[in-house]
Amino acid sequence: MNPKVDFYFDKATQWQKEIEKLRTIALDCGLTEELKWGCPCYLFEKRNIVLIHVFKEYCAFLFFKGALLKDTDGILIQQTKNVQVPRQIRFTNVREIVKLAPTLKAYIYQAIEVEKAGVKVKLKKSTEFDIAEEFQKKLDKVRGLKTAFHALTPGRQRGYLLHFSAPKQSKTREARVEKCIPLILNGKGLNDL
Repeated sequence: MNPKVDFYFDKATQWQKEIEKLRTIALDCGLTEELKWGCPCYLFEKRNIVLIHVFKEYCAFLFFKGALLKDTDGILIQQTKNVQVPRQIRFTNVREIVKLAPTLKAYIYQAIEVEKAGVKVKLKKSTEFDIAEEFQKKLDKVRGLKTAFHALTPGRQRGYLLHFSAPKQSKTREARVEKCIPLILNGKGLNDL
């Protein structure tokens, strides 16, 4: 146990028993515990294997390369259609975790083997994501926008494309595009300050 991570478990007001059990399982597999992205993260030879995170409705183990794991028990969940590689296993009570402990350890060991083998996932390119109609219109009309957008890193492009296509209403998509045009023209990503 890493004392720098203890505070995460001490401050937990929800899912405390569950995340403590997940911590024990990860550490039993010989992983190193660190705090990353504000969450307990478990590493094998400095490479991320699994993360514990908490949501209102559930807590979860997040496998960084979950898409590469053989999900023989059918318990890995793709958070959204746009999440390419990570997969979650969700829990709503400690009994589920205790019951699945051997399976969870097997998945962790499998994830370690994936890391040892150096297996990588071929990610979708930004050009493979849908472009919201409202953004496409601006790309065609606003001088320099298309050039500026394509000059962004693939991750920044993907961030914008997902941000623009998420709302159901055209009006909201349009407002998002308008708000982000100056950022794109200045070479900034969606979350850049």
